[in-house]
Amino acid sequence: MRTREEALAYGLSFPDTYQEAPFHDPNWQLVRVKGSKKAFLWTYERNGLIHLNVKVDPEWRDFWRSAYSSVIAGYHQNKEHWNTIILDGTVPPEDIKRMIAESYDLVTDSPSKRIYEAVRKIPKGKVATYGQIAELAGDKKMARAVGNALHNNPDPERIPCYRVVNAKGELAGGFAFGGAEVQAGLLEADGIQLTDGKVDLKKYGMKLP
Repeated sequence: MRTREEALAYGLSFPDTYQEAPFHDPNWQLVRVKGSKKAFLWTYERNGLIHLNVKVDPEWRDFWRSAYSSVIAGYHQNKEHWNTIILDGTVPPEDIKRMIAESYDLVTDSPSKRIYEAVRKIPKGKVATYGQIAELAGDKKMARAVGNALHNNPDPERIPCYRVVNAKGELAGGFAFGGAEVQAGLLEADGIQLTDGKVDLKKYGMKLP
């Protein structure tokens, strides 16, 4: 990856993104996330080379800077949370893409996103409780938020919210996609046997790491 066009095209390949030149200066082209309008990719030319600013997890910040001399502290941004990638050909394209992807993930992080990612981890033939999903999503106290997020599940085919039950193994009467009977049918199709409308958590409950 050596050009601005390649970097922008990759940034725009992520969901709900758009390009903007906010400073009335065509040299600065940003890719933002719709809704929050947060930028995760800044592109500009400096010293004859295209530069990219990307947000970075502090735990990875120094790794990238030490791995490549062309990855430096963020130019004109918070140097604890941003890196600059100089497109001089020394950083492999796959690592540039990885850094852009990480920046997108950091900027779009939200409780709902973490909840959906946690639900995706429930294997077929197992269930998890609302509390377990809250814990996997990083906050044991947001079990109610788990219920709200699953009720608004944007992708039920890939986010198996029917595998989430309450702490007693009971199904959700208000299951978003048809009620407890539909949820029961989906669980049974997974090979999970229900007794009196409940799941035996000792037998079918997912164990947290």
